[in-house]
Amino acid sequence: MPECWDGEHDIETPYGLLHVVIRGSPKGNRPAILTYHDVGLNHKLCFNTFFNFEDMQEITKHFVVCHVDAPGQQVGASQFPQGYQFPSMEQLAAMLPSVVQHFGYGKWHPSPRYVIGIGVGAGAYVLAKFALIFPDLVEGLVLVNIDPNGKGWIDWAATKLSGLTSTLPDTVLSHLFSQEELVNNTELVQSYRQQIGNVVNQANLQLFWNMYNSRRDLDINRPGTVPNAKTLRCPVMLVVGDNAPAEDGVVSEGQWVTPLSPLQMADSGGLPQVTQPGKLTEAFKYFLQGMGYMPSASMTRLARSRTASLTSASSVDGSRPQACTHSESSEGLGQVNHTMEVSC
Repeated sequence: MPECWDGEHDIETPYGLLHVVIRGSPKGNRPAILTYHDVGLNHKLCFNTFFNFEDMQEITKHFVVCHVDAPGQQVGASQFPQGYQFPSMEQLAAMLPSVVQHFGYGKWHPSPRYVIGIGVGAGAYVLAKFALIFPDLVEGLVLVNIDPNGKGWIDWAATKLSGLTSTLPDTVLSHLFSQEELVNNTELVQSYRQQIGNVVNQANLQLFWNMYNSRRDLDINRPGTVPNAKTLRCPVMLVVGDNAPAEDGVVSEGQWVTPLSPLQMADSGGLPQVTQPGKLTEAFKYFLQGMGYMPSASMTRLARSRTASLTSASSVDGSRPQACTHSESSEGLGQVNHTMEVSC
């Protein structure tokens, strides 16, 4: 792989072209961070706030980042011709090995695992499917607001009815944001309504939306429940925003993805990577440290402020200061990040 692939690329795959944006260059033997956005968005709308966050720079300087746009969802995408068959969710997952092969991440990594995935909503489903089909290509997963279940007939009918009575951007917004956010019509919701309508090609978005809503259950078994269980073989961190549309599904059904509890992120609504990038950055850093990366990384600004507050409080009451940590010991970091609740 050349020293730097920084920039935009169109990658040929078995199911058509895939638009990919690379930020940075390979860092020693570390895997790439590969992102996949939610339906209605693209990598910019979904991840710019998160990856541009100040404390996130400490992470990205250690990893090359590969942003994947679902077919036809990138800024300036041409409309698909009439009769175009949008790839199924399984086919979207099967497009990703071509990205790994094109950039040759494996040549820079001593083990047979090449990427750490971060997916949101539909993108989380695609990355989970990718890890199930190609487990040797995935070293870890951060799945935000994943719904592992296909839609039943009632849900399918409700989606169809909503499509008849609402505009496509408003229909997608009900998937992205909590009801409280929609009712309050926050500035964030208004901004995303405008951008979804103006930035993403509407005909292409409709195809992606239809395919996501026709997805099947994520074919996965809880570890240890059946012989030769089909499970995710890499470390997984589940994240869900409080009151997010996917909250109930992640909390109740997430046990099929990983036996550990999801990280329920307070005060974050439907897009925690946008509304609470600091909290997600901190959680992601602990997740990476649990996998053996960045062991000497400094505390995030959020963690420093927590520690400072605790130290200040202890100086008032005279008690001994206690560090704010997420685990009893450093050996437990790899698992603790799955279960911690970020509520501050």
